[in-house]
Amino acid sequence: MKNNATFVYSPELLTYKFNQHHPFNQKRLELTVDLLKSIQALSDEQIVPPRKASDDELQLIHDEDFIEAVKRAGRQELPMDRANNFGLGTEDTPIFPNMHEASSLIVGGTITAVDSVMEGKSDHALHLGGGLHHGFRGRASGFCIYNDCSIAIAYLRQKYNVRVLYIDTDAHHGDGVQWAFYDDPDVCTLSIHETGRYLFPGTGQVHERGTGQGYGFTFNIPLDAFTEDESWLHAYKTSVEKVVEYFQPDIIVSQNGADAHYYDPLTHLSASIKIYQEIPKLAHEIAHKYCDGKWIAVGGGGYDIWRVIPRAWSFIWLEMTNQRDKATGKLPEDWLEKWTAQSPVPLPTEWMDPVDMVPVIPRKKEIEEKNAQVVAMALKIIQNSKL
Repeated sequence: MKNNATFVYSPELLTYKFNQHHPFNQKRLELTVDLLKSIQALSDEQIVPPRKASDDELQLIHDEDFIEAVKRAGRQELPMDRANNFGLGTEDTPIFPNMHEASSLIVGGTITAVDSVMEGKSDHALHLGGGLHHGFRGRASGFCIYNDCSIAIAYLRQKYNVRVLYIDTDAHHGDGVQWAFYDDPDVCTLSIHETGRYLFPGTGQVHERGTGQGYGFTFNIPLDAFTEDESWLHAYKTSVEKVVEYFQPDIIVSQNGADAHYYDPLTHLSASIKIYQEIPKLAHEIAHKYCDGKWIAVGGGGYDIWRVIPRAWSFIWLEMTNQRDKATGKLPEDWLEKWTAQSPVPLPTEWMDPVDMVPVIPRKKEIEEKNAQVVAMALKIIQNSKL
């Protein structure tokens, strides 16, 4: 019997840990799972553990030399000068014990989600441990060792021969995925992110549209710093609806970084939790309209792990399983009591943010107008294709 959604998770995913003070903290997974269980929206029977990806699967995207370097680094056998050539041992991507095993488990989790949907076990699948979209063929980057998003897309193309629409709403541009499929007409990438003028990785400009046969299948919406909900959602809804109609995919893969929130310490956007209600709602809708329901969602960035991530990521699962009514009003008391003592910041007590959370920004109208122009520029190629 087909389930409407599969939740891929295991506490082993928390072994992807650079160090105690690194901003990328997988404890956010534990917090989210516990919140979903507290509102009785997730049962143990719905959880499927990830498996480790094989070397052959990793090599769908990554070079063999890079994979071997990651293995050696995790065993403390890779000289630091060699490590740096592979983007390892840097401030962003420090070396930690068994990093290959932890990283391949993340990739295997996203592949597990793929197979669950493509083998007809479920319509949708969620792997919040995934979403590491910055990794390159031969180099780690931006907290990401192996690029599970790119590998999953390559796996979908090779094993199932489907056209993939990849939607990335992380505040950081999904550069690793974009460049992996920049010349592929059967993979369309749409990234909605903060402009690279102020933020890593500095790419994702409107004029990055693909190359060769892939020209016209890369879309970037770089939003101005301090963008708020209304402008962010206009960019998201307008671009997703136009791009999905234009590309006609067989499956949706969405990366759900939750670092566009005002509280996020690494970015400069001013969105509230409201956008994280709306993001999965539209993804769900288009998956059923265009792809017979086929939708795989992964996590991504998000560095306020206490106040933002548990709520934002819970909305994805609640949308997938049609349990939206469980996320209204106050957060569960048992969850708050369990985590308040550990949290370095006061936890929110309600699902939604206070309306006055974001200070008044004098440039609000200017930002909205500029973002609207960027959206129009990004989608111009679609309009021209209809002429």
